[in-house]
Amino acid sequence: MKCPCHSGKKYEACCAPYHRGEPPPTPTDLMRSRYSAYALGNIEYIIETTHSTHPDKQLPRAEWEAQIKAFSEGTVFTGLEILEAKDAFVTFRADLGMTGSFTEKSEFEKEEGKWRYKRAVFIS
Repeated sequence: MKCPCHSGKKYEACCAPYHRGEPPPTPTDLMRSRYSAYALGNIEYIIETTHSTHPDKQLPRAEWEAQIKAFSEGTVFTGLEILEAKDAFVTFRADLGMTGSFTEKSEFEKEEGKWRYKRAVFIS
């Protein structure tokens, strides 16, 4: 199957190794693998790859899991375009079917030697 991150690669050669535990080597790889995780409903991966200072880490675990599940199940992930990747920031456009699309600049930071999603600034 093609990777849900829309890289054009097969899932097994793209995001699957990260979903199985291999740490993504770059912020862009982490961002793509998180998009795929949302598309596949991989709740644990989203939680694991979120930085400890992110506000969602303060939510009760069950509530956070329910939010991720609802978003994943209620969204069609139709496209992802990387607009810019510079240092620890990745700007991308995500297309979400009938829900619409958005552009976001995400910040990533290494924590315990692994890239983690820290925060986002929604552009549009």
